[in-house]
Amino acid sequence: MDPADWGQSVAKRPEKTQGSGEQRRASEPRFLVIGKVVGAHGVGGELKVQILSDDPHRFGRLKQVYAGLDDHEPVPWMLERFRLHKGRALLKFSHCSDRDTAATLRGYLLQVPLEEAIPLEEGEYYEYQILGLDVWTVSDEHLGKVVEIIDTGANDVYVVHGTYPGHREILIPSIESVVLEIDLDRSRMVVEVPEGLLLLSRHAARQRWRCGAHFV
Repeated sequence: MDPADWGQSVAKRPEKTQGSGEQRRASEPRFLVIGKVVGAHGVGGELKVQILSDDPHRFGRLKQVYAGLDDHEPVPWMLERFRLHKGRALLKFSHCSDRDTAATLRGYLLQVPLEEAIPLEEGEYYEYQILGLDVWTVSDEHLGKVVEIIDTGANDVYVVHGTYPGHREILIPSIESVVLEIDLDRSRMVVEVPEGLLLLSRHAARQRWRCGAHFV
């Protein structure tokens, strides 16, 4: 079974964060990522942006966003207009008026301050809250820590690196039948490991390491 067929996620992520699980658990981030510049659109300075928020109209309610490359301090960009096009956001910022300038901004992360993030509902978590959690089975076996979250389109998949014999990487689908408990106070996730999941994870991990690619 492909990880994308595991069903809808039990823990939704309204906004995303960047960095490793260890970095995320150290403290709350100042900013949450809501988009990534993937290229220029047209000749007038519009940016084509991959939307990294559950709300595709997120940018339409903003007058500015904070932008920067990964691990660099973001700076404010004033937003002039926003529209959706073929599943992407097309954004025009005041400082970008031509295609050449827009092309240089590929890879920039568009962010909002944590206090402006979409409010969480029950069963929802920000990405930084999931990354770095210790993962335990219902029989109290420690599997490792969540170091990455893969968005398959249908559900999230938690990539766990750690201690389970013979499995340096385990893929945990974020579905109700598998993820039984998330305890942020104890930095702990409890999972029910279905029959065959570890074998599937081993095969999928080999494919990931061989191809250097994520499930999409």
